[in-house]
Amino acid sequence: MRRLLLISNSASPGESYLEKAGPDLNDFLTEADREEVILVPYAAITYSYDEYVSKVNKALEPFGIKVHGLHTYDDPVAAIKQATAILVGGGNTWVLTATMQRLGLMEPIREAVSLGIPYSGWSAGSNVACPTLMTTNDMPIAEPESFHTLGLIPFQINPHYLDKAPEGHGGETRDFRIIEFVTQNPDIFVAGLREGSRFLIQGDEIEVHGENNVRIYHGGEETQEMMPTGDFSFLLQEPSREEEK
Repeated sequence: MRRLLLISNSASPGESYLEKAGPDLNDFLTEADREEVILVPYAAITYSYDEYVSKVNKALEPFGIKVHGLHTYDDPVAAIKQATAILVGGGNTWVLTATMQRLGLMEPIREAVSLGIPYSGWSAGSNVACPTLMTTNDMPIAEPESFHTLGLIPFQINPHYLDKAPEGHGGETRDFRIIEFVTQNPDIFVAGLREGSRFLIQGDEIEVHGENNVRIYHGGEETQEMMPTGDFSFLLQEPSREEEK
């Protein structure tokens, strides 16, 4: 049974790091899950992987959760296979994807999740749980082998979702860019996940934690706002692609 906790962001203004996500991670991970928690830190750009691991451990220490940076293992694929939980931190999705592909981590993580190993990611870590990285907000500062990511879920997430343009902004809005995506890819749902929101997925059950609505996009349909208490089960249905008919 897949067990996923997909988080929009690590902290909102005025919050400490993983302030909202920490209690959810505490509930999400059993005692057995905490034996060998691996943090995939490869989205970090302006700080070291060691600094990233230290920051996460400081935030999760009150919950008795200790992470080990994947970069410290001689054989990262073997480390993933031995992990009792996998966390993928935020940063730049392009760099994260390129590094995971180069190290051959995609299939081992998919296999681990299929065997019931819990997976949690925030921001870029949520992006790579999707079929592709195409709804990331990040600058393409690295070139991955392909846009395809883990595909742990059949829908796309846009983390840090903002439906309004900043005052005085004359460029494309997030809303417009996602509409472009679903126009080009009409069979794929996109969930605009506002800051402070998290998807909890266990098997075929999905729920939203947080107080903010989720914006849902789908090709040829009106964009809709859904309350966190809504039924999001439709997002877990595999898309019916034209070429498969």
